[in-house]
Amino acid sequence: MGAVWGITATTGAGPGTFTLEGAFALTEDASDNGSGCQGTGGYDDIAEGTSVTVYGADADVIATGHLGDSDSPGYGTCTFAVSVPDVPKGEKFYKVEVSHRGTLRLTAKEAENGEFAGTLG
Repeated sequence: MGAVWGITATTGAGPGTFTLEGAFALTEDASDNGSGCQGTGGYDDIAEGTSVTVYGADADVIATGHLGDSDSPGYGTCTFAVSVPDVPKGEKFYKVEVSHRGTLRLTAKEAENGEFAGTLG
């Protein structure tokens, strides 16, 4: 099971912080019931509102957010907007986790410049 994220950074979140923004794609066992996408079967923890946690280089939680609005571009696939505000700048690297699905590591430059992408499914 791989994970891919689309993350971009914006400024203005606060002094010395940025906002991780992007997309999280679930590529199998996804359903859109008309009021938003959600995972089914083994992916039933993935839906709008699912937690997104950002960890610093010392493995401490430094910011939290959630999966936002979703779109279903094709059968069994959903893409969720991601926004994690007030992520402190200055970490050597960041790890990002959706629900309990394990962390994905990205460099500070990748996090702040929006150079990371991935999928789950």
